[in-house]
Amino acid sequence: MTVVTRSKARRAHPRTDTTGAASTALRPVLESPRRPARVLAAFSSGIYLEVRTELEPHVIAVVTGSAVRLPNSMVVTGPMPQVTVGDEAHVGDGSIEIGRLSLRAGRWWNPAPVLGPVDPVRLAASLPRMTGLCDRSTRRPGLAGNDAADLLAEGCAQASLLRGVMAAEQLVGLGPGLTPSGDDMLAGLLVALRHLGTAAGAPRAVWLADWLAAAVTFDARGRTTPISATLLHCAARGEASGEVLAVLRALAGRQALEPALHRLLQLGHTSGADLAWGLRIGLTSVVNLKDRASEH
Repeated sequence: MTVVTRSKARRAHPRTDTTGAASTALRPVLESPRRPARVLAAFSSGIYLEVRTELEPHVIAVVTGSAVRLPNSMVVTGPMPQVTVGDEAHVGDGSIEIGRLSLRAGRWWNPAPVLGPVDPVRLAASLPRMTGLCDRSTRRPGLAGNDAADLLAEGCAQASLLRGVMAAEQLVGLGPGLTPSGDDMLAGLLVALRHLGTAAGAPRAVWLADWLAAAVTFDARGRTTPISATLLHCAARGEASGEVLAVLRALAGRQALEPALHRLLQLGHTSGADLAWGLRIGLTSVVNLKDRASEH
């Protein structure tokens, strides 16, 4: 009988060290002391790792370049390691260890870049264009016709904190999937209010974003899925996927709107449409709040 020693086993299956492009949203957890994690979901283009922390949920997405670049992701080249849901991993001390793969950040990217000043007139002109493109799309939001979704739109358009918070609390975790429709809509709204409100000089919109963010992230871990709770915390800070950021740049006149919105709408079964709906609500709110401010 041949006995394989532990050292021989390690040589037979050596750990592969590589680097990736990591979101700056991951810096706090990556630079913390090493701690255990578990595989939450595994696909050919990405692996989701759940890291339990005391303050807020942390899910890290390790993805290939063909996957959606979520604000909590590290983008790597090459195939994903062969793992299954529930497998152990480790995160911290500067690295992510999954199976035989050890990842470090070779470079960083910002999931919440500043838009810079935006002409409110240009922003207002982009609203009917975005509305028309969304209405003509075959991709429909998962909560179309939902009373809470309609209440959220009305409350934000009127800058009613009471209505907005009431609706937001009903929407957290509403819908199926890793990222329920209600959460996607809220994420799009929070990012739009914060970025477009700042760019257009509408501080009331940023104020609304702050309060709504506090409402939807409170105990998010207990109200929705781990990945969605993490993305809500990201959105509360203005962090978003590359597809969402592209639409924001388009609304600000930095690039063409139609191709950017088309790419967003293609995400998932309804995720892209839900995010776009949230962006529309946020854009409408910023335009309305800016118009009200100019009247006084």
